[in-house]
Amino acid sequence: MSADGEPPGGFSKRLLVTGGAGFIASHMIISLVENHSDYLVINLDKLDYCASLKNLDAVSSKPNYKFLQGDICDSHFIKQLFETENIDVVLHFAAQTHVDLSFLESFKFAYVNIYGTHVLLNAAYEAGVEKFVYISTDEVYGGSLDEEFDETSPKRPTNPYAASKAAAESFVLSFWERYKFPVIITRSSNVYGPHQYPEKVIPKFISLLQHNRKCCIHGSGRQTRSFLYASDLVDAILTILKMGKVGEIYNIGASFEISVTQLAKELIRMVRCSRTVVEIVPSLTLVHERPVNDLRYLMKSEKMHSLGWRPKVQWKEGIERTSKL
Repeated sequence: MSADGEPPGGFSKRLLVTGGAGFIASHMIISLVENHSDYLVINLDKLDYCASLKNLDAVSSKPNYKFLQGDICDSHFIKQLFETENIDVVLHFAAQTHVDLSFLESFKFAYVNIYGTHVLLNAAYEAGVEKFVYISTDEVYGGSLDEEFDETSPKRPTNPYAASKAAAESFVLSFWERYKFPVIITRSSNVYGPHQYPEKVIPKFISLLQHNRKCCIHGSGRQTRSFLYASDLVDAILTILKMGKVGEIYNIGASFEISVTQLAKELIRMVRCSRTVVEIVPSLTLVHERPVNDLRYLMKSEKMHSLGWRPKVQWKEGIERTSKL
């Protein structure tokens, strides 16, 4: 090892992962660190309420992993980071993501998700990084009952979170159009798995049931969501890093869809071992509907499939892994 801890030949790639102490990005980092010893993986995280370095315990002492605490909205810090770390690739996960909270703190969501992304883009462009991958969401399309969205479908966000992600996407694509800066955008279905902060529906329901409380369902509970296991999203992004075309958008859709009510019933069966309607109903309660609650997101993922990626983890296997933690 050299004096700065790098191997004698250095690293073949230096990757910056923003929001790396969060749920999805921590899975991304662990995969990169464990399977690519020639990559230096730099985790940049502000350590907000939903982030935890415990998610990275498996790789915290690895020589090809580095943690930096910092805010993507701090332009001076971000500029200095790119000047000193020689970043090759950016995987931009960092964002405010909780839909319910976005109705109450819309300005914060706009600031972090739009302004923070713009700060990061500027610094990455000036540093000449070779690839910038922006992690977005299927929610930018808005809800639909029957329409399947492909990457050319119009964006019709219906909540402040989705609107901020859609606006950030526009900034990302503008750097491609104006400068041919090598950006890629991904839009994925809902992601679930171990270590997810319990503000999202699956870990929230599991936590409520484990504490002998009821699953709270917005409105009718007929809304359906598609769920993708965390490792499948990681595989998709790795595929994009290897084979994705710059300037493109890729839908990363799940192959499993379930209503919120049915999801709650399945988790009640798993966590409380309830089987009959009489046993299940007392664990459910209906609460007021959100201001807007999209009924369904249905994406076409043929572009990802053409790269050779498809989800591998079946729902039964994934939810069992998740509910046991």
